[in-house]
Amino acid sequence: MYQVTHRTEYRYPSTVSSSFGEVVILPRNRPGQLCLRSRLDIEPQPTDLRPRVDYFGNRATYFAVLAPHTRLAITATSVLRVTGPPVADPAGTPDWVAARGLIGSATGVGPDADPDGLEARQFVLGSPLVSLSERLAEYARPSFTAGTPVLEAAIGLSSRIFRDFTYLPGVTEVTSTIDEVMTQRAGVCQDFAHLAIGCLRSLGLAARYVSGYLETQPPPGQPRLEGADASHAWFSVYVPGLPGGGAWVDVDPTNDQLVDDRYITTAWGRDYTDVPPVKGVIFTRGDRQELRVSVDVLRIPEEQD
Repeated sequence: MYQVTHRTEYRYPSTVSSSFGEVVILPRNRPGQLCLRSRLDIEPQPTDLRPRVDYFGNRATYFAVLAPHTRLAITATSVLRVTGPPVADPAGTPDWVAARGLIGSATGVGPDADPDGLEARQFVLGSPLVSLSERLAEYARPSFTAGTPVLEAAIGLSSRIFRDFTYLPGVTEVTSTIDEVMTQRAGVCQDFAHLAIGCLRSLGLAARYVSGYLETQPPPGQPRLEGADASHAWFSVYVPGLPGGGAWVDVDPTNDQLVDDRYITTAWGRDYTDVPPVKGVIFTRGDRQELRVSVDVLRIPEEQD
């Protein structure tokens, strides 16, 4: 089990008369992950606070702070039971060309109805931060040779991104394009997830962006530092044609591995623009702000039901 605490604090040099925003930092339920309880605290106290489920099934919360303030603090605390997603045999998945055909032909009606496949088709399209291109398809093709199982190919693509690109914070921004990442050959987890998604979609496969957390371990002999964890991002590829129906399989190109029970999923969407942790507007005469973010992912004893 895990307890996750995500703190976001804004400080403003000039008084803010009001803040309106939405947060997506409460983990969702999914196979292998059950959120037992969550709490969202916002300071100053919001005048309006409304939870909702967004288009993708993520837990979003709208808030409005109407009292003047120079500091806005948002803290989400959640307790989860995580066993990890079901494990698929990469070599036992359909070859990628057949998988692409199954996605393209999926319908929601009739004797061969495939509602999951139909829902996955929206993740074949381009999105604000993931444009489709021949450049991306060309980069992906060495992993997607004739007859290669789709999941095996996706894992191979992820491993190549891990080898070919350098993890280097500060060289990109949240709005950086995939072309910029390809040119620099460097970025962070968000960039590598977008790159993999762009490659898969450029070949006609369905892929989505996943945000969440990864349990990290301090170096041997060193104490665990409070607030030293961070948000993380990876991609999920849709694998049709499995017994019992299609399935989404999560892959982490930043760490070159399949997602396991050390990962906690917060939200998913087409790309980062669908699931930023915090977004909104403020009313102030100032033009600057100071942002501090800290995350703690703490493994805790199992609770008895």
